[in-house]
Amino acid sequence: MPHATLESQARGVAPHEHEEGMITKVIEQYTSAVPSGVYLNLALGSIGLAALLKLSGRDHDAQFVGQWVPTILILGLYNKLVKVHGSE
Repeated sequence: MPHATLESQARGVAPHEHEEGMITKVIEQYTSAVPSGVYLNLALGSIGLAALLKLSGRDHDAQFVGQWVPTILILGLYNKLVKVHGSE
């Protein structure tokens, strides 16, 4: 067995897993302070803004803003997973 595999097994990390980088840890430290409801409210606000833009005839702007919704929800899901399971 290679040395890295033995070391990772000694720490309780499976050989196919890896530890998070320092940048990831710092980002998760700050984002975990954001309540999960913020992401849902941002997504709902984006839906409302897209609807208003569509009603005002700004179709391209409405599509642009409407495409924010899944990204915001996925960020909220990631935030929740980090809070529940931790980053490592």
